[in-house]
Amino acid sequence: MSASGGTKAIVAALSANLAIAVAKFVAFLFSGSSSMLAESVHSLADSGNQGLLLLGGKRAKRQATPEHPFGYGRERYIYAFLVSIVLFSVGGMFAIYEGYEKIKHPHAIEHWYWPVGVLVFAIIAEAFSFRTAIKESNPLRGKQSWGQFIRRAKAPELPVVLLEDLGALVGLILALGGVGLALGTGNGVWDGIGTLCIGVLLIVIVIAIVLAAETKSLLLGESAGLDEVRKIEAALVDGDTVTRVIHMRTLHLGPEELLVAAKLAVQHDDTAAEVAAAINAAEARIREAVPIARAIYLEPDIYDEAAAARGTNPAMTPSPDESPR
Repeated sequence: MSASGGTKAIVAALSANLAIAVAKFVAFLFSGSSSMLAESVHSLADSGNQGLLLLGGKRAKRQATPEHPFGYGRERYIYAFLVSIVLFSVGGMFAIYEGYEKIKHPHAIEHWYWPVGVLVFAIIAEAFSFRTAIKESNPLRGKQSWGQFIRRAKAPELPVVLLEDLGALVGLILALGGVGLALGTGNGVWDGIGTLCIGVLLIVIVIAIVLAAETKSLLLGESAGLDEVRKIEAALVDGDTVTRVIHMRTLHLGPEELLVAAKLAVQHDDTAAEVAAAINAAEARIREAVPIARAIYLEPDIYDEAAAARGTNPAMTPSPDESPR
């Protein structure tokens, strides 16, 4: 599955959240449960999240222009950032406000079967959506743990949907617990406490993971993964004209677009035609080894091992983590 991944998971989550939002709001109207109102806003926010992710994926496919010569691949990161900050925060702050108000002014839940029935339905629907996201993620995840996958994924949609569905499931369980305790004790304060916990879950847990570990890093610009870097280095050196990689930089322009810039050591007695042919051949090998390498800039140079060891020429001296190959 390509790094564009997750369209099926996004659509499944969008469908589930729209149906759940309507059901939760109807349950709130009949029961007066603040947990149900907070959860309905949560589901509406989640629906908006998926809409933004789909929009970002569509806009990222636009062709490059003179103003944006590397294309629009990073728009997917921008929209994932908006999902992480704006909508999660809106849903979380609303839930905290509603929880505070319900704790301050508690009232009994009416028609208990509405919130309980809707919450059970919502848990089933969210579990289906979560299962779809897991199934879509597994081919990309490979042998990585889920934590590693979320931190290292270059496509932001699947980690966001996974965390969103996980947060929704935990939130639904908290809402069900709050409603159950309120019904069992006859004290509406428990409904408010459940609502407050949902807000804390959205803001503190989900936001921190998605923003700090995924979206922010992608916006700043991430290099290719270690496997891709090794493949590119192996493809660059032919052992004849290109003898080593002096230094190299990679940067994701989008989940499926990689920029590669490298300075290569060539034989000092090769002709310009031989060097040009070797550079072209190296570009072809890179594209075959790592198809997402779209923008490739290679600079030939004469590598002076003694000068590099002395450090007299910074252009020839690799950085500490990029020793000559």
